[in-house]
Amino acid sequence: MIRYMGTRKNGQGADVYVFVVNGLEKEVREHALKQHPGCYDALPASVKAKIAANRTWLSRL
Repeated sequence: MIRYMGTRKNGQGADVYVFVVNGLEKEVREHALKQHPGCYDALPASVKAKIAANRTWLSRL
């Protein structure tokens, strides 16, 4: 079971997405979402839109 809990900043100042996976809290950075099956699908639509905007911005560099 994967449940999205929110977003917070880690020690380096990067945004991390916080999930509860099988009862354990897990922090996942945006670029690592593909490495954790089901985490991206558990995100709400507003967060997915923010990630899409970040990727669009990054592709313009």
